[in-house]
Amino acid sequence: MALTEKNNISIAQIVLYVPALFIAVWLAIRHGFGRNSGWLYLIIFSLARIVGSSLQLATISDPTNISLYIGAATVQNIGLSPLIMVQLGLIGRAVGSIRKSTTSFVTEKRLRLIQLLILVGLILGAVGGSQSGQSVADTGKYTVSGLSQAGTGITIAGYVILVLSTALVATQLSHIEQGEKRLVLAVGLSLPFILVRLAYSAESVFGNNPDFNQLSGNANIQLGMAVIMEIIVVAIVESIGMTLNQIPKAAAGAPPTGYELPSRQRAEGEHAWGPYNRNS
Repeated sequence: MALTEKNNISIAQIVLYVPALFIAVWLAIRHGFGRNSGWLYLIIFSLARIVGSSLQLATISDPTNISLYIGAATVQNIGLSPLIMVQLGLIGRAVGSIRKSTTSFVTEKRLRLIQLLILVGLILGAVGGSQSGQSVADTGKYTVSGLSQAGTGITIAGYVILVLSTALVATQLSHIEQGEKRLVLAVGLSLPFILVRLAYSAESVFGNNPDFNQLSGNANIQLGMAVIMEIIVVAIVESIGMTLNQIPKAAAGAPPTGYELPSRQRAEGEHAWGPYNRNS
C-alpha cells in the first residue's frame, strides 16, 4: 500500500521529535523540572507529536478504525497548548531574573495562573475530541464539539496574554541578567510561528473550510501552517535552551539583590548575629 502525504508527514515528525524529546529531557535535567517548568511542557509536547504521528501511521494497517483517526486529530489539536506553556516557562525564568533587582508587573505566580488556564483549555480540547469521535461513530460525519471550540478559545486567550507578558518583560530587558536575555529573544522569535499555528487550529475548529478539516483536510496546508511552524518553534527553544547557564539551586531561595530585608527581619537578624557584628 502506497504511503499518503499524511503518512509521510507523520514519519517525518517521528524522525524529528524523537531526538527533540531526548534534548528536552536533557534540558529539564540540566535546568530543573521545578524551577523551569517550560522544559517539562516541551517533553509533553514532543511526546504528543510522537504519539499522534504513531496513531496516524497505525491507520495504514487498520484503515477502518475510526478511533485511530480521531485520536491522531485530537492529539494534533491539543498539542498546541503545551507549546504555549513552554513559552510561559521561559518568560517566567526571565521574570525571576528581573525580580532580583527590581519589581515587575509580570510575576511567576501570574504566569502559573495563565498556564493553569491553558491547561483547562487542553482538557476541554481532549474531551471535545472524544465527543467528536462519538459523533463520527453515530452519524458517520465529523462534527467539531463545543468543548473543542471552548478549548481553542481559551488557547487563543492564553496566546494573547503571552504576547502581552512578553512585551511587558521586554520593556525591562536591561534588568535581566547577562545570559538570560536570550530567553525573551527565544519567545519573541517563536510568537509569529505560534500565531500561524494558532490560526490553523482556529480555522479547523471554528471555520467551515474542508481543507482545514481535522480528519480529511489538505495535507499540504497542515504541513505548512502546523507541522513546520511547530518544528521551527521547538528548534528555536531547544537551541537557545542549550546555551543557557545553569541556575544554582541556592539562588532560587536567595533574597533579591539590591533589596533590604523588612525592618522586623533585619532587627531579628541583628539580634541573632549581634556578637559577630560587634567583633567585625
